[in-house]
Amino acid sequence: MLKMIECPRDAMQGLPDFVPTELKARYINALLKVGFDTLDFGSFVSPKAIPQLRDTAEVLSQLDLSATQTKLLAIVANQRGAEDVCRFAEIDFLGYPFSISEIFQLRNTQKTIAESLNLVQAMQELVLKNGKKLVIYISMGFGNPYGEAWSPDLAAHWVEKMADLGVEIISLADTIGCAHPESIAHLFSSLIPRFPGVEIGAHFHSTPETRIEKLEAAWNNGCRRIDSALNGFGGCPFAEDDLVGNIATESVIEFLQAKNIPSGLDKSALHEAMLIAGEVFG
Repeated sequence: MLKMIECPRDAMQGLPDFVPTELKARYINALLKVGFDTLDFGSFVSPKAIPQLRDTAEVLSQLDLSATQTKLLAIVANQRGAEDVCRFAEIDFLGYPFSISEIFQLRNTQKTIAESLNLVQAMQELVLKNGKKLVIYISMGFGNPYGEAWSPDLAAHWVEKMADLGVEIISLADTIGCAHPESIAHLFSSLIPRFPGVEIGAHFHSTPETRIEKLEAAWNNGCRRIDSALNGFGGCPFAEDDLVGNIATESVIEFLQAKNIPSGLDKSALHEAMLIAGEVFG
């Protein structure tokens, strides 16, 4: 069964103008009615690093969770952020970007890979104590723009490390939009059978021209957890100067419809959310 993960946090984090808290909450409340499995809705990181998301706790306080099955995920970059997330019973998942690029790990979280691995171990212990789950994003999972070594075997090595720590959800992240169908197919076809106890998902960034081929390669090789954002907004502000947006939710729906696969989404609620997205993103 497909799990669709909607990522308003990823879509909003790079916006230069601050989106009012009330508008953020209205947008996320609309998304909660659509039927997504999970919303990556906010982050508990330094407001200096991501000023757009400095109001995540305030947004959370304005969400109506009384009539939704959708779960909430928040991103963190350090132990303090993880502890902050654990104070909120409403949040189900704690997400952490673990980069297999030393340069990008330092740019994104100010940590080396070794320090980041120690943090993952500490966070895994923390979430188990607090009834939550850790979601690890393998950043630069499909390539490296910094001249460092990259290979599918390197990505697989770090997936194995996370599985050994007991992490049950790992998402391969196409941070700069460089994934090719061949590498996507290779990684999912080899990793999913190898780690049956781990939910291995796809967090693609993509130009419009390559969205469907990436989805096709992931789906055909067993991936059933896909992150997306309405209208393909977003991208990582710490990766490169030119942001490559998320896979558009509309593209995922188009892909599913072409294969006669039900999305389980409420079309009317989705339309309403898209209208509010127009206010958020301009």
